[in-house]
Amino acid sequence: RVLEPRLVDAEDDRLMLGYRTVNSGMTLAVGVDHVLDVASPHEVLLTADADDSELVLTVAAEPGVAIRMEKYVVYQTSRSRSVDELAERCHTALDRVLGDGFEALLATQRTCLDRFWDRADVTLEDTVRHPVRMQQAVRWNLFHLAQATWRAEGAGIPAKGLTGDAYDGHYFWDTETWVLPFLAYTQPRIARNLLRFRHSMLPSARVRARELDLRGALFPWRTIRGDEASASYQAGTAQFHLNADIAYAIRRYIDVRGDTGFLAETGGEILVETARVWHDLGFYGDDDCFHIHGVTGPDEYTAMVDDNAYTNLMARLNLNYAAVAMRRLADEQPDAFDRLAGDLALVPSELDDWDRAAARMFVPHDPGSGITPQDATFLSHERWDLEATPSQQFPLLLHHHPITIYRRQVLKQADVVMAMLLLGNEFTLEQKRRNFEYYDPITTGDSSLSASIQSVVASEIGDEEAACRYLDFALLMDLADVAGNATDGVHIASAAGGWMGLVFGFGGVRDFDGRLTIDPRLPARYRSLGFSLRFHDRQLRVRLAHRLERYELTEGDPLAVTIRGGRHTLVRGTALEIHRDRV
Repeated sequence: RVLEPRLVDAEDDRLMLGYRTVNSGMTLAVGVDHVLDVASPHEVLLTADADDSELVLTVAAEPGVAIRMEKYVVYQTSRSRSVDELAERCHTALDRVLGDGFEALLATQRTCLDRFWDRADVTLEDTVRHPVRMQQAVRWNLFHLAQATWRAEGAGIPAKGLTGDAYDGHYFWDTETWVLPFLAYTQPRIARNLLRFRHSMLPSARVRARELDLRGALFPWRTIRGDEASASYQAGTAQFHLNADIAYAIRRYIDVRGDTGFLAETGGEILVETARVWHDLGFYGDDDCFHIHGVTGPDEYTAMVDDNAYTNLMARLNLNYAAVAMRRLADEQPDAFDRLAGDLALVPSELDDWDRAAARMFVPHDPGSGITPQDATFLSHERWDLEATPSQQFPLLLHHHPITIYRRQVLKQADVVMAMLLLGNEFTLEQKRRNFEYYDPITTGDSSLSASIQSVVASEIGDEEAACRYLDFALLMDLADVAGNATDGVHIASAAGGWMGLVFGFGGVRDFDGRLTIDPRLPARYRSLGFSLRFHDRQLRVRLAHRLERYELTEGDPLAVTIRGGRHTLVRGTALEIHRDRV
């Protein structure tokens, strides 16, 4: 039994049940009430026990006389409140909604939905696929993002949201790397709550770091309450990059919302503890470079390698940003910094150590080909011939031993290409083109996380065909059952990736150090693209077509934004229109 019954109460038309989970000790209460509109003679019998409950309505039904029942259900959960407290909250909520009536409840829901779509909707006119169906596909993915994230208070977002039990409800890096960018630009309050949830895992992350003889805090690769739940350390805990992904998400949230106060609240503590892991995990080699060995990058088909490029680049960002953020906090909020430094025994020399490690971070580079090797030895491996691999042998991991895969040049998902999206300022356009053209033919797409990333980078290097093809994969991952596992639930990260492909890819939106830039790359296949951005508490509407681009600030103070390399200041009431020759 997972739930221990603690409360059973059935009175009149109202049912109240309360439970406590066996292992975690969480509490749950559910209240149900009924409003009956029955003109004919009738009887109501409500019965309940710990395992079953029912309301039986017996009516002397008459032809033409309506029988109407409204059923209201309220849930309350907590990690610290008693079942009785939660039950009282359920009673209060039911009393309120019954007093207001169904129409008031419906109006509130409509208001919330309108607010979501006002900020999150993306309009798309497709000339190749059925235009209505593609627009429906976009909104279908957005709707599932709303379903998965709307009440993410004090909890994370499972890889399948609330749509299926695959992955056992566990959280991965999907939240910080795919879902949070969408939320930062559309629902920043929820983005902040998700980062607070990660912060609640710090005690367990510190324990995990100690188990691996590391300072700081090591967040679990796969978890539901803070403990590592991965069954394979090679493709699980060895993905140390999750620490840096969380640090990156903190920076993105602060840059997009302008919420520097988050550093003092929870963000700074995470940055310090994750930076400590990197400094302890890496070492200085004979070349005086800082190396990180024995890790797995985003590509799980290449495990336990030295100097994975993505990991090293993201670790460098983590170290750099942690030092910058702490100095910023010391300057702007000295009292908060002193409290944090005291709690964490943080000394100024640590910041200098992080600076040096970041400056000396080793990043693989192959001068002959001009590409960024995925890791120190990746290019020396035999190349897997994907074109000669029968389609029924995908995903590879289900048909080949992991060691067979690890010894080849073959990718489950974008790795270096992922780094080029998150850290685009670290690569020249030519480097991005060379890397994409090298890794794309050996990327299987066995992971649903990959297509959206490949679409964005393909857009940036001008490969419209690949950008559109990969965007289709992301948007239709579940609608077309691309991976053959739609029965397991919706791929929430792929749904968010569809938004990224449209806004970051075709829309060309980027945010670096709190500065918003837009460099649109609308493919010829599409007539127009429209989307909204929430940035520094301003609301920006963007409408792109091949001959006319329109940028309008509808809420907030004037906003400085770089559009196609030119600096503009947008003000409410005056839309910026850019006329272009069709390209």
